[in-house]
Amino acid sequence: MRLITFLFLSGFSLSAMAAKPLPHDLQPLPPPPPMDSGNDLDEPEVTITKETELTVEEYRAGGRLYMIKITPKIGPPYYMVDEQGNGHFARQGTLDSGVRPPQWIIKKF
Repeated sequence: MRLITFLFLSGFSLSAMAAKPLPHDLQPLPPPPPMDSGNDLDEPEVTITKETELTVEEYRAGGRLYMIKITPKIGPPYYMVDEQGNGHFARQGTLDSGVRPPQWIIKKF
């Protein structure tokens, strides 16, 4: 019974949509503007410098240096991050903020 009611009502809605007259002065949409692949501010600029003992990756956005990743030949990589935007870099072992939400078990099923 529900199926018949659903089909009956959907037929009315389709006929109502088809009955609307279209305006006679419709114009096509203009073409989208061309994509600028030159200086995209969303994508960071990365400069990689390889030395004998380490690799340095400098990350810039809008021409401003905001992070440096240093990968030594032996040992884990670490980051130098300009958090305030004033040119003073602080060392971080990882980019993890250290915030851990509580993960309590309330009920097990």
